Amino acid sequence: MTAQPMAPKLTGDAPDLGTEPIAAEPYYRPEYFERERAAVFRRTWLQIAHTCELPDAGSFIVRPVEVAKTTVLLTRAKDGMIRAFHNVCSHRGTELVQESDGRRSSFSCPYHGWNYGNDGRLRSAPDFGNFYVDKAQCSLPTVAVDVCAGLIFINLDPHPAQTLTEFLGPLAAKLEAFPVARATRFSEYHYEIEANWKVCYDNFQENYHLRFIHPRSGAPGAAGPDNPFGYPSEYGFYGPHRTQMISSNPDFVPSAIQARTLGRLVVSALAKGLAPSTEYLATFPNFFIFGSLAQHFSHTVWPVSATRSRGVVRTYWLDDDTNASERFAREYAMATTLDIHAEDRMVIESGQRGLNSGALKHLHFQANEILLRHLYLTVDKSIADYEASTPRGKEAM
Repeated sequence: MTAQPMAPKLTGDAPDLGTEPIAAEPYYRPEYFERERAAVFRRTWLQIAHTCELPDAGSFIVRPVEVAKTTVLLTRAKDGMIRAFHNVCSHRGTELVQESDGRRSSFSCPYHGWNYGNDGRLRSAPDFGNFYVDKAQCSLPTVAVDVCAGLIFINLDPHPAQTLTEFLGPLAAKLEAFPVARATRFSEYHYEIEANWKVCYDNFQENYHLRFIHPRSGAPGAAGPDNPFGYPSEYGFYGPHRTQMISSNPDFVPSAIQARTLGRLVVSALAKGLAPSTEYLATFPNFFIFGSLAQHFSHTVWPVSATRSRGVVRTYWLDDDTNASERFAREYAMATTLDIHAEDRMVIESGQRGLNSGALKHLHFQANEILLRHLYLTVDKSIADYEASTPRGKEAM
C-alpha cells in the first residue's frame, strides 16, 4: 500500500483559512508590492539585529531596509540603552554613517560636520548661530526599537499600534526559551535572489518539496517510516505569526562527520543548559528561527522590489569556540545550512520567472502548505485594513 501523508495538526488560534486558490498577481506585481511597503513593512515590528552586536557603550551597527528606502543606525549609549535612528543628518539629509558597524561616542556628518551623540542628540554644528532653529529640534529622527530574546526589532511607524510584546504575543515566551536569547556570537550569510519576498520565504515554510529538492541533504533526517514525506507534525497560528514542529526520522543514522560535528554541538549546548527544540517560529512578516541546538539558525527575507529580495541567514552560538574541533563543528553546521539553501535557489528563481509571465491567475496550496496560505491572507488583510483606515489619496512615501 502506498504511504499516505500525515494529516496536519493545528494549534494556537487555528483560523479557518479556507481552501480556495490564491491570486498570483501579489507575487510579482509592482503595484501590490507598493501596497505591501506602505501597509506592512512601514508599520510592523521587523527583526533587524541581535544585542550581541552592541555589547558596550559606543557600539553601533547600520542596517539597510531597502523596502522602506532607508538605512537604520542602531547604537548603545552610556546609559546602556539601545536606540535606533534613521541614518540621515537632520541638516540636509546626508547619510550620517557609511560603515556597517564599529564603536564611536559621536557621529559627524561628512557634508557639513554636524555632530551627534550616540543618543541621537545634536552636539554641535559649525556656525549654528546662523540657523533659525534650536539644537533640541535637530536630533536624529528616531525609529521605534525593542528587544525580545536578544533579538532587536524596529518599527518604522512613528506611533506603533502595538508594543513589541503585544505584537509577538505567545511567541515572545517561546523565543525567550530558545538558545538565541543567550547567544553571544553568530555566523552570517547574505544572499540576493531574483524572487518576490513571499516566493522566497514560502519555500522555507513547507516540506512538500523536501523529497524532490533535498533527497540527499534534507529528507533523510526528516522523513521516517511513520512520516514518509517529512511533513511537520504540527502547525500553530498566533495572530499574524506561525509555528511548525519539524519532524525527525528516528531511524536516521548520521554519517561519521555529522556525528562528530553536529553531535558535538548538541552535547556542548546541553552541557550549557540550552533546551533542545524542533520548533520553527515565524514572526510576521519576514523572519523565522529554528530551535535546533546543532543548527540554531534564523532567516530574514528582506524585500528589495516586487521581484527581488535580500536574505540574511544566521546561526547563533553561545560562547566562543573552545578548541579547533568546536570551531570546525560550527563551520560545518553553517556550511550544511547553506548547502541545503543552495539547492533551493534555482527552483525559487525559476518559480518567480514563471509567475512573472502572467500565465497563472491563481496558485494552489495543499493542506501541508497551510503556512503559505496564512502568510498570504495575513498580508492581504493588513493591506485591506490599512487602506480602509487611510484617507483616499494619502500615500506612504
